[in-house]
Amino acid sequence: MPKLQAGLALALLVFLSAQARAAGMIADGAFDKGEDGFWAAGGVALSRQRGELCADIEAGGKPWDRLLGVNDLQFAAGTSYRLKMTLDGKEERIIQVVIQRNAEPWTVQAAFDAETIDGQEGFLKVFRATEAEPAQIIFHLGGAEKPWRLCLDDVTIREAKPEEAVAAMKSATRGLPALVNQAGYFLDGPKRATILSNATKPLAFKLEDARGVVVGEGMTAPAGFDETVGADTQIADFSAFTMAGEGYRVVAGGKTSHSFSIGRDVYGKLRVDALSWFYPQRSGIEIRGEIVGGAYARPAGHIQESPNRGDTRVACLTGKVAVDLYGEDWTCDYSLDVSGGWYDAGDQGKYVVNGGIAAAQLLGTFERGLVYGKGASPVLSDSLSRIPENGNGVPDILDEARWELEFLMKMMVPDGQPLAGMVHHKVHDTKWTDVPMLPHLDPEERALHRPSTAATLNLAAAAAQGARLFAPYDEAFSETLLAAAKKAWLAAAANPVLYAPTSDGLQGGGDYEDTDIADETYWAAAELYLTTGKTMYLSALKTSAYWAGPVFPAVGAFNWRSVAGLGRLDLALYGDRLPEEDKAMIRASVVAAARNFIGLQKNEPFGQIYRPANNRYDWGSNQLILQNMIVVSAGYDLTGEKPFLNGVRESMDYIFGRNAMNMSYVTGYGGVFAKNQHSRWYAHQVDDTLPNPPVGTLAGGPNSTLVDDVSKAGLEGCLPQTCYVDDIMAWGTNEMAINWNAPLVYIASFLADAR
Repeated sequence: MPKLQAGLALALLVFLSAQARAAGMIADGAFDKGEDGFWAAGGVALSRQRGELCADIEAGGKPWDRLLGVNDLQFAAGTSYRLKMTLDGKEERIIQVVIQRNAEPWTVQAAFDAETIDGQEGFLKVFRATEAEPAQIIFHLGGAEKPWRLCLDDVTIREAKPEEAVAAMKSATRGLPALVNQAGYFLDGPKRATILSNATKPLAFKLEDARGVVVGEGMTAPAGFDETVGADTQIADFSAFTMAGEGYRVVAGGKTSHSFSIGRDVYGKLRVDALSWFYPQRSGIEIRGEIVGGAYARPAGHIQESPNRGDTRVACLTGKVAVDLYGEDWTCDYSLDVSGGWYDAGDQGKYVVNGGIAAAQLLGTFERGLVYGKGASPVLSDSLSRIPENGNGVPDILDEARWELEFLMKMMVPDGQPLAGMVHHKVHDTKWTDVPMLPHLDPEERALHRPSTAATLNLAAAAAQGARLFAPYDEAFSETLLAAAKKAWLAAAANPVLYAPTSDGLQGGGDYEDTDIADETYWAAAELYLTTGKTMYLSALKTSAYWAGPVFPAVGAFNWRSVAGLGRLDLALYGDRLPEEDKAMIRASVVAAARNFIGLQKNEPFGQIYRPANNRYDWGSNQLILQNMIVVSAGYDLTGEKPFLNGVRESMDYIFGRNAMNMSYVTGYGGVFAKNQHSRWYAHQVDDTLPNPPVGTLAGGPNSTLVDDVSKAGLEGCLPQTCYVDDIMAWGTNEMAINWNAPLVYIASFLADAR
């Protein structure tokens, strides 16, 4: 049986379900009838006596070499269960109890440390079942220096009561092992782990290699009580260790962390995977199996072939819904070809304000590599990602951004129509579809929604940025982009308060409402100025409230609704034609913001650059952390100061496992990672003929505002960092999105390039 590792944080994923109860799941758990189903393997002999099950265990081996278990337990996915038993180990020991699938790939649902003493000791844990496959309980009993005996009695599993589930969620963080970056650490960078412990004094810790040999030792530093996890924290710092390798683990308090590597290239592969994620998000094109793998192949979605009803001829929203949303003054009598672009997230909507920032951040990744990568960054390559345009003479990341830029321009109102030059806010189904639903099977009608000033300025900004970057590769496309950007700029100026409204959420797509477009105006002016150098755009910048004011809040430097920071960063990084005094002011403001973020980071026991208001984690908290990291990366690019680089490196730790969930939020990276992000076509959790999300998919992360039914049922009362569940229907915490993977691409590229 393979070595099995699981984060105790899976015990945090608890919620009550109204499904069948399981009080009698363990047959003869009192061991007084001789009818139990327990088995042993690998040097463990069983006997039943005096109402106990006793295991005599040989010395030696790894913990998983000596096993005791019971099979064929049937859980209901999403339901919380209580495991209770009495242990008598005849001496003090710590063993691991694992709940996992009882067939390959032995998927772990929960794992706990159990302490034994010379005498009877009660054991009670609550866990949430993550799948409905037949499961087993396994006891890891190996590794002792001499033979020993363990006896069990009164083993029961039943569905947990609501108060038990909530209590388990609040207490389970204290049982976690050392929390580490499961993706790895840089050889010359900070290497820290976080330990949750009630201890007030420093704790001893060890660093072990893949053989279990101790290669380093030290003492932790107490870091205080953290309200986001409800526990006291300690930091194990092993930055001084500089030997490259894989399979390292931190051991502290008798608990062993997930494994990790130490090396020089930690995120080079992630840059490729996170960027390649965008190709299967494309609409209007066949996704080819020879490029993405057979499991991800699918026909083109929304190309007006039955059962699709879009997107090559899409009319505007009409009827009562349109009147309720936009009033009686807006309609249109045209239809548009709005095929192409990226599906926004796990649904099949396409939203300009989300697409604008996502395309811009891919363009920004390229521009950063072009200017600060000294001409050697792989981001300039025509064979970087897994896309059909490989080898066409254009860098792959520009090819990917172009797919969205072309769609954004299609969303513009045609000449001769009311609101000509404005950009439709979004296009999506008129009704929500179920999960799963592959794009080419979507039968719902599609509709264009009213143009908005925010969407129009998003196009102006992203198209202007694209114009300067495509110029060396495709002059005609560059000119098309710039013409669209200028046209959108003028249209927005003529319609400055056409806002996207809030709806009842039942219209088949998200709202993306925004009633403040000062930030979009600033961003668009910045990109147009950087591309054209025209004083009219610089004058617009200088009349903006954002010209010299703060634009980088600690809760998140920027997002789709707040984009002024994007303009400020690009002016700082690429504004060489700015007047010297203005350039100095803008660059100083970015460096100051980066220093402020580093100062905040020093107070974070988990190393992330993020401290939300009232400690309440926001929707998409993981991408907000990444956006803050981008500001700090700009500090490094502008100054070359190593603390900025190391700050970005350490903040990445949280994303990849140094968090209260003890898991990586990027699919395919780390020992335990998110794999059920909300999606209608990466829906393996509900349809085993469909795949999980691709490697490199970022999960949204903890969200203190519980908005979906799964989170409401299971996360009530959650501590901020634990307001997360890896469930396909937990779209409030476990969504994937284009504007979340885009900053992941940026930071992965920065860290892969920076030295």
